[in-house]
Amino acid sequence: MELRRRFATWGVLAFGIAVIVVFARPSYRQGEASIAGRTPRNFALELAGKPSHLSDLRGKVVVLNFWASWCPPCVEEAPSLNRLQRYLEPRNALVLGVAADENTYAFSKFLVDQGVTFPTYRDPGTRERISPIALAYGTSMIPETYIINRRGKIARKVIGPQQWDSPDMRAYFDSLLADN
Repeated sequence: MELRRRFATWGVLAFGIAVIVVFARPSYRQGEASIAGRTPRNFALELAGKPSHLSDLRGKVVVLNFWASWCPPCVEEAPSLNRLQRYLEPRNALVLGVAADENTYAFSKFLVDQGVTFPTYRDPGTRERISPIALAYGTSMIPETYIINRRGKIARKVIGPQQWDSPDMRAYFDSLLADN
């Protein structure tokens, strides 16, 4: 009887650990397999003072990051996005920020204070901290990032702040950049 109780206890424990592992995996929280392979919504933007569209960047790996100046986690991840931009830029890839800021001064101040080096666009349609561009992507919280491959398809969605220049992320981008 004692042996059976121990097996039952260990079985319940093993099941509990398995459930935790499944729900803690990045692919469960971040992968959203339902969007992988989809074409991202195209939108007009201004890059380097010139009108452009997201679709104009096809052929490049694009790290499309939705952020805002009023978002503490966005402040937290800005330095690693800058480092990622320096890593990606010579490899025909880029970080593209889209800010959900109504206040142009707060947006500009964020860029200066954080030393943002990646191309960034302030969504002029933002109202009450909601960017229509981000909303069209299904973004419910920021920061949120969509990684788009060279063929113009979403490879991955990442929710929340990340350490974008970590060894794991660099390895991920290396594999994505190697995929032609």
